[in-house]
Amino acid sequence: MKHSSQIFGMGSDSRVSAMVTLLFSMVFMMGCLPFCSAEIRHSEIRSDDRSIIPFDEFGFTHRGRLEIHVNGHSYKNLKGEKIDPAYMGFFLSTRDAWAHVLQDLEHNEIHCVLESKLIVSLFTFKDLENSTYYNKTFQGFEANQYTLVFVNCIPDVVVSMDVKTVMYNLEGFGNSTRDYLSAGETLLPKLYFSLFLIYIVLAGVWIYVVVRNRLTAYRIHAFMAALVCLKAFNLICEAEDKSFIKRTGTAHGWDVLFYIFSFLKGIMLFTLIVLIGTGWSFLKPYLQGKEKKVLMVVIPLQVLANIATVVIDETGPYAKDWLAWKQMFLLVDVICCCAVLFPIVWSIKNLRQAAHTDGKAAVNLMKLTLFRQYYIVVVCYIYFTRVVVYALITITAYKYAWTSVMAGELATLAFYVFTGYKFRPIGHNPYFVIDDDEEEAASQTLKLEDDFEL
Repeated sequence: MKHSSQIFGMGSDSRVSAMVTLLFSMVFMMGCLPFCSAEIRHSEIRSDDRSIIPFDEFGFTHRGRLEIHVNGHSYKNLKGEKIDPAYMGFFLSTRDAWAHVLQDLEHNEIHCVLESKLIVSLFTFKDLENSTYYNKTFQGFEANQYTLVFVNCIPDVVVSMDVKTVMYNLEGFGNSTRDYLSAGETLLPKLYFSLFLIYIVLAGVWIYVVVRNRLTAYRIHAFMAALVCLKAFNLICEAEDKSFIKRTGTAHGWDVLFYIFSFLKGIMLFTLIVLIGTGWSFLKPYLQGKEKKVLMVVIPLQVLANIATVVIDETGPYAKDWLAWKQMFLLVDVICCCAVLFPIVWSIKNLRQAAHTDGKAAVNLMKLTLFRQYYIVVVCYIYFTRVVVYALITITAYKYAWTSVMAGELATLAFYVFTGYKFRPIGHNPYFVIDDDEEEAASQTLKLEDDFEL
C-alpha cells in the first residue's frame, strides 16, 4: 500500500474531509429514504469527479445475487498526473459499516474507503485495465441490506462509464426463481392489491351513500368519490408495477400509469383538504380570495412535487442532482402540508365569530367542533405519514420494510374513512331539532374561548 501522500497528492486532508462529508451525507440519506425497488437499472456516468457515487440499495437473502456490467469506462487526471486505478472501484456496504468507515476516515485510520475491512469490496478499475467491458456475478455475502457504491479516492480525476446493475434473490423450488424486489419488499404486490380491493369496496359504499342521499349531497361529495376511485387505480397500478418488477426486473409501463394516477391523486387530496377546510359547497357555494390563493399555491407545488418524484425514482442516487431533487420534494411537501391547514383555521375563526352574532349557538358549536376535530386529524395524518413512517423505515429491520408501507397506507385509509364519515351527506339534519336547553348550553360553551384554541 502506497503512502497516503503518494496516493492523494497535495491537499489530501481536504480530499479526506470531502469524502467524510459525502459519507455522512450518504448515511443520513440512505437512512431516511424509503427502500428503493432494485429493478434492472442502467446508469450513465460522464466526467464525474465525485469521490462517492451511490447506486442502488437492496436487501439480500443468503441466496442473493448481484450482477454488474461495466462498459466504456475511462478516467483522466485533470492535472496530468499518473493514476493508480486500484483506488477506484465498486463495493457493497451496510448502514452500520458506513458509520464505522466514517469514523475510521475521521481518525485517519484509513485514507480510502477501499482500505476498510468493513466493506464488501467487489472490484477496482485495476481489474479492468486489459478490457473495455466487465461482467461478473457476485454472491456469497451475508444476508443484509447493502448499498452499492463506487468510490474514487484520487483527487482531480474524472470518471466516465456505463453501468448496468441487476440485483435479485433466488427463491422457489430449487432456487430457480429470481425475485428482483428487495427482501423487505417482496410482499408489496399482495399488500397493494389487498388495499386496492378495500378502496374499491369503499368507493362503492360511498357512491351508494351519495346516491341514496342525493337531495342533501353536494359537489364536494362527488369530488370525494373521484378521489377514492383515483386512489384505488393508483394502488392497482402500483401493485402491477411491483409485481412485474418482482418477476422480470422491469415495470413494463405500469410505472407510467402509476405516476399519472399518483399525480392526479396527490393534487386532488390536497385540493380536497383545502375545500373541506373552507367549507366549500356544504357551508358556502364559493371560495374567498385568500382561499383561492391557497389553491393557487398548493396545486403548482403538487405538480412540482410529482415531477421531483419521477426524477427521483427514474434516475437513482447515482445522478448528480438526485439529492437536490429529493430535498426539493421534501421542502415542497412540507409547504403543502402547512398550507392546507390555513383554510381550516380560517373556518374555525369565522364560525367562532358567527356564533356570537347570528343567534345559532348550537349549530355553530356543532360545526366548530367538527372543524376542530378535522384540524386535529389532518395534523395527526401529516405527522404520521411524514415523520412516524420515516422513523419506522429507519428502525425497522430490512426484512420487514413492508410494514412501514402498510403503516402509511393504513393511516391514509383511516384518514379517508374519517373524512367521509364526518362530512357524509345526511338526510336527517340534526340542526333542525335543537331545543332551547341545547341552545343555552351551546351558548355557554362558546363563551369558553380557551376550549377552542388550536
